[in-house]
Amino acid sequence: MNQAFQYQRLVLGYHGCDKSVADRVLSGNDTLQKSEKPYDWLGHGIYFWEHGPDRAFEWAEEQAARKKITTPDVLGAVIHLGNCLDMMDIRSTRILAEAYPGFKATYEAIGKEVPKNLSSKKGERDHLLRYRDCSMIAWLMKGFDNDAEFPAYDSVRGMFQEDEPAFEGSSIHMKSHIQIAIRNPACIIGYFRPL
Repeated sequence: MNQAFQYQRLVLGYHGCDKSVADRVLSGNDTLQKSEKPYDWLGHGIYFWEHGPDRAFEWAEEQAARKKITTPDVLGAVIHLGNCLDMMDIRSTRILAEAYPGFKATYEAIGKEVPKNLSSKKGERDHLLRYRDCSMIAWLMKGFDNDAEFPAYDSVRGMFQEDEPAFEGSSIHMKSHIQIAIRNPACIIGYFRPL
């Protein structure tokens, strides 16, 4: 059975960025670039919050507070996920579970320790620096990209519980979200500026 899951629907994604980036992309003078940080949650790709414009803007504000951007803004996109490794579907999580021993063996063969997910601040509950997750997904994607009999994944999608509980005793967290990493930019049908 083909392991890729072809989505036959569109989603709206929101990308937090500097206003100058949003303006250039909307005018057709630029494109969004893939993030290739070693701690990206879903591996390398162009990141969007699915149906989350407020979270995208909050992230942009956090980046402005860190002096990484000047003017926070949000760029909306209409996205076809294509062949998607969807972490909210057991087909995808089974692929990860089955592939992990090979990933670990690859690191052992070269005498390196498997990366670990880490907290960005001491005492932080969340592991926001997802070195292991990123390395595992990048390793897996490289294998699929080099397999002539298997269509490469266009996107990776996951749901994350982030931040503190919304209320006492809750399993719902304040920054829970669905995140998408677009590996194939052709999946982005068009951009728009959210209201």
